[in-house]
Amino acid sequence: MLRGRRVSPERVEEVAHHYELFGGVSPITEITQRQADGLRARLAASGHSLPVFVGMRNWHPLLPDTLKQMHAAGLRRAIGFISAAQHSYSSCQQYRENVATARAELRRDGRDVEVTFAGSWFDHPLWIAANAAHVREAVARLPEPLRTSARLVFTAHSIPVTMAEASRYREQLQESARRVAGEVGVGDWALVYQSRSGRPGDPWLEPDIRDYLRQARASGLAAAVLCPIGFVCDHVEVLYDLDREAAGVCEEIGLPMTRADAVNDDPRFLDMMADVVMTTIRRYERGRPLPFLI
Repeated sequence: MLRGRRVSPERVEEVAHHYELFGGVSPITEITQRQADGLRARLAASGHSLPVFVGMRNWHPLLPDTLKQMHAAGLRRAIGFISAAQHSYSSCQQYRENVATARAELRRDGRDVEVTFAGSWFDHPLWIAANAAHVREAVARLPEPLRTSARLVFTAHSIPVTMAEASRYREQLQESARRVAGEVGVGDWALVYQSRSGRPGDPWLEPDIRDYLRQARASGLAAAVLCPIGFVCDHVEVLYDLDREAAGVCEEIGLPMTRADAVNDDPRFLDMMADVVMTTIRRYERGRPLPFLI
């Protein structure tokens, strides 16, 4: 996970402790598998009974192993669905490069699996609808007198400013957030960042969620509803950074707060995955069935 990254030993130990708090295992693999199962079921229901595989960068099943498994099963073409709504190098391009590296490894043995990637979905109506539904549920968990005065605070993974300037990550986050807020009917909202790593002196996207909550409370904010718009599942970064750190700040400063669930395996999100994949099939199909790699 940290190969090629300038991360201090202290930061590595800190993040390892985060995992220890949740039994040493991130829920990401289990949730991603449920998403893959939901996609497979929806494709089958639409008349496309196609296999769906999971491939990951940093944990099993690793992308090279997945591509080898696909080739061994006789599959030669696939659609890649990258599970990140907003595009940056680390959220999307790096996965494309990992797939290219895995394919190059296959080709050294005379094998290959061609991968065509699905398009963007940061503004897909079903992605917006799933997040909006979870925001409504979170608002309903606030004491009733606070619901109309709560601010909707969207969070996303911070990245280096130089990386953000080379992509449309911030712009796509702003658009996703704007659309979800509009769907919910909330005019008071903000976009902040979490999970910063790297060297302290390097500029990363701000404000940090903890700093923002303190400043907002000092300015009179009555309540907050957090929505992890930059994530598709409640994995360790969401659970620790929001449910522990951000929640701890809110308790410290006396700010009522609830958090919306990530989309996880919400049926609307699974419907969106199927729609994006089917759109790609219609665009690129060459008369042969396509397997799928999430």
